Amino acid sequence: MLTPFPSMCIEEADEITIFAITDNYYIVLLAALLKSIESNHTTGEKLSIYLVGDKVSENSKEMLQQSIKPDMTALHWMKMEDCLPANISLPTDKSSYPMNIYMRLFIPGLLPGHVKKAIYLDVDMILQKDVSILWNQHLEGRIIAAVQDPRIKVMSNSWGGIANFRELGFTEDTRYFNTGLMVIDVAQFTKNKIAEKVIECVNANMKFINYPDQYGLNVVLANQWLELDPLWNHFASEYNAEAHLIHFVERKPIYKSYYFSEEYKKVFFQYLDLTLWKNFIPISEPMRYVKKTLNILNKLALSSFK
Repeated sequence: MLTPFPSMCIEEADEITIFAITDNYYIVLLAALLKSIESNHTTGEKLSIYLVGDKVSENSKEMLQQSIKPDMTALHWMKMEDCLPANISLPTDKSSYPMNIYMRLFIPGLLPGHVKKAIYLDVDMILQKDVSILWNQHLEGRIIAAVQDPRIKVMSNSWGGIANFRELGFTEDTRYFNTGLMVIDVAQFTKNKIAEKVIECVNANMKFINYPDQYGLNVVLANQWLELDPLWNHFASEYNAEAHLIHFVERKPIYKSYYFSEEYKKVFFQYLDLTLWKNFIPISEPMRYVKKTLNILNKLALSSFK
């Protein structure tokens, strides 16, 4: 049985609802993200941050709690194992992505009843604008708002798109969005059973998939999403001083082998230095591979029980 987040007594108009997923390894990224959100938020709404923890230690949670401004930000934790419906079996694809990537699908249905809208953010991001601007974006009746993926762009992309788009009834120019940032109509997302449909889609099309949950979301929500300005999900591979939100896809700034924009790396550590991780030492390349290997082994272990 799913365990919902505890209900709150704050009116929706007075809070901005954000949710994210992290493990103990990536919580350092989350710390910098939250400080960037706090530092650029000036319009007065409280920030309600709903977090799914994948084996996050109590020490890490306490470090994060001590790093935020409690008068502005409230953290609400939930364990990953409590988010998954009993009748859902997660796909065990062959990628090195952790199983927790699927949790973003189920959180909208677990948020307190007063929450009508929520912003989902990958933890490998830095926000450079007031989150209230994004929060006040009208969804125009769409289930989600997102940014067109700057590299994949359309379903017919040969290396990362929807390989079987024609068989699924889509045209080659059907636009493809990146799922790292989504503004979600919680009621519509839940009512339309988007989570269940995405899992079913991924399981049915496994041999065509490069980015598992992103594949499923793009298929299920094709032509039903509102396109946001690209500055709201700008990849760190190309520097743009005007970027509203920096997305550190692929190599993260916490690694010694980071090779994207040095300007963005400086921005990341400026925010990280405002947290209890201010003395963080970048992670070596061998340790990065250990993390990826553990993700794969975890999937193999899970698949053996099916």
